[in-house]
Amino acid sequence: MKLHELKPAAGAVTKPKRKGRGTGSGLGKSAGRGGDGQRSRSGGGVRPGFEGGQMPLARRIPKRGFTNIFKKQYNLINIDDLNVFDDNTEITAELLKEKGLIKKIEKNGLKILGDGELTKKLTVKATKFTKSAADKIESAGGKAEVI
Repeated sequence: MKLHELKPAAGAVTKPKRKGRGTGSGLGKSAGRGGDGQRSRSGGGVRPGFEGGQMPLARRIPKRGFTNIFKKQYNLINIDDLNVFDDNTEITAELLKEKGLIKKIEKNGLKILGDGELTKKLTVKATKFTKSAADKIESAGGKAEVI
């Protein structure tokens, strides 16, 4: 086989349909849109989910769940992330925001999670601590203070 002998497989390339180009083309006059009605018009048709006036499926089925407006939102920090600070530093939500570890201070404060290891002796002031986080801070020689 040579480069000039290459050609697409039979049936792989089809000619484009030339709609509305006379009755001889097979797609003349109404251009494959049928005789009459909403879908034959330009811009015609119905929106997605419309069922001809019948109550749509999305509105017929029961809805589930709700949004709890009393949900507490905390800034979550793992103790592994606190290793960037020097020994004997007092860590607060404001300090973490200043360092760029949290973007904004959530309304319910700071919660310290116990993922990772802590190598520094730190005083951490937060709203909540997981049990493992408090234990790891204490074992590193620091203090976990609930505010």
